Amino acid sequence: MSVSRLQPPATTPVPVAGTLRTGHRRLLEQLRADGVRYLFGNPGSSEDGLLEEIARFPDIDYVLGLQEAAVVCTADGYAQATGRPSVVLLDSAAGLGNAVGSLWHALRRQTPMLVMAGDDGSADLVDIARPVTRHAARVTHPDSMLQLVRRALKVAATPPRGPVFLALPPDVLDQVADEAVLPTSVPDTRVVPEPAAIQAAARLLATAHAPVILAGDGVAASGAVAELTRFAETWGAVVYGAMASELLMPWTHPLWGGDGGAEPVAHADALLIVGAQWLPGSRPAPGATVVQVDLDPYAIAHDHPVTAGMLGDPRLTLRALTTALEEAMTEPQRQAAAERVRRRGALRASELDRALTDDLGAGLDADSAPLRMAAVAAALAGVLPDDAIVFDEAMTSSPAMTRWLPPTRPGHFFQNPGGTLGVGVPGAIGAKIAHPERTVVGFTGDGGGMYTCQALWTAAHHRVAAKFVVCHNGGYQLLKDDLANYRRDHDGDPAAAFPPFFDVREPRVDYVHLAAAMGVPAARVRHAADLPGALRTMLDHDGPYLVEAVLDEPGGGTARTGR
Repeated sequence: MSVSRLQPPATTPVPVAGTLRTGHRRLLEQLRADGVRYLFGNPGSSEDGLLEEIARFPDIDYVLGLQEAAVVCTADGYAQATGRPSVVLLDSAAGLGNAVGSLWHALRRQTPMLVMAGDDGSADLVDIARPVTRHAARVTHPDSMLQLVRRALKVAATPPRGPVFLALPPDVLDQVADEAVLPTSVPDTRVVPEPAAIQAAARLLATAHAPVILAGDGVAASGAVAELTRFAETWGAVVYGAMASELLMPWTHPLWGGDGGAEPVAHADALLIVGAQWLPGSRPAPGATVVQVDLDPYAIAHDHPVTAGMLGDPRLTLRALTTALEEAMTEPQRQAAAERVRRRGALRASELDRALTDDLGAGLDADSAPLRMAAVAAALAGVLPDDAIVFDEAMTSSPAMTRWLPPTRPGHFFQNPGGTLGVGVPGAIGAKIAHPERTVVGFTGDGGGMYTCQALWTAAHHRVAAKFVVCHNGGYQLLKDDLANYRRDHDGDPAAAFPPFFDVREPRVDYVHLAAAMGVPAARVRHAADLPGALRTMLDHDGPYLVEAVLDEPGGGTARTGR
């Protein structure tokens, strides 16, 4: 198996004055050798020496955050947008503890990330980090530190990718270190199962009458969007995202079924799982054929038995499996697959036409309140550049948003796969740092936005010109929707009053003034007629900007801007 190097530095390394090679300096020289351009962090006293040393490395920028959960989510957005490991520096037990929820998110979506924390001995940092990382270790000697850093970066960047952790005791970093600085080697995992296994799987799948595909972020990581699309068309199968955070298939394609799919899985007679684990609550039908492809052997047959499990790169394996399936299918089977595609296309077109007609029928440009999310998305679709990046954490507002701004290209759309709130604002900042030349818009709700609102300060401080749209409905709408469904399933009244703590209105969070307090200008919009001007101002502004779209408040008023 061949190996590859992490990307080399984009700029010529800047010499560091002085000759004393302490662990602090050697660590930064190692990161520089691996092309690390940014350190994302919130500083603390347990890494004073390292923080001082960073200032002597002008080719490594320290991205300052005010709270660790936001810092990790910013680094997560950067890693998603670049596909390379981001590097985070935290402070001891309290800092790491604040970051645990965001690290769980990064682990779930397999974000390549190296997290380091100054270890003052107040707690066992490795034990804290181990449940939310792929690998956790402590540096114990200055002459083995760089080896541990390279090992951590290799694990973070090798599928199944994910966050890794290193505890850095100050007394170790203070010592002189003689270990050589070498670029990290990452193994090439572009492997494919042997032809006999591919052909056997194709024969199993060829007989399907109701096929379904579950796909996850492993597809995006391997660059397999085109291969997944072609296989789905050949097989005549609908594709569902399994807790996916990136684009797996153009959302305009008739075979894209959206996120989720527990019910279709239960009715499928054949199931292909690729680059993903099972959806929570999903169960295959008795006797269904299940084929799973993944680069993580632990993921294969982890939750349910499979008929055939294959360790392989999704892109190469899907390409080979498509060829084998075309050869294995009979003419009647090919015609049946084509008919499934045709029926699905007609159904999708009808559903989309109906939804867009409902949006238009409600009057997207009407001055009535409350404002509708479809109006926000439609207005933004009219002014957003074609190469824009969307980072979506709009939650209950996402369906309307993606109807008018359907994701179609890899690398242009990221979303919250579920389970963690607060990734939208910092994720958009990280993506903008990765791609400063492109427009980046982050969507969040008024609930999710409060988890990491400190990230707005980071955008203002570093002049990161990300744009933000807060879908403000005055509460936790997702909880209301879930409770209404729970009541239906348990013979309750879906329309009954919701618990008062589902609302966040007394006092109502004022995102215009909150953003201004963080140094980000903002505008509040209540009426559709004011949307084009507010969104144009947002996009034209030379710096970060926030638009608060009021989705639940009746009454008058126009767009209001404040610092």
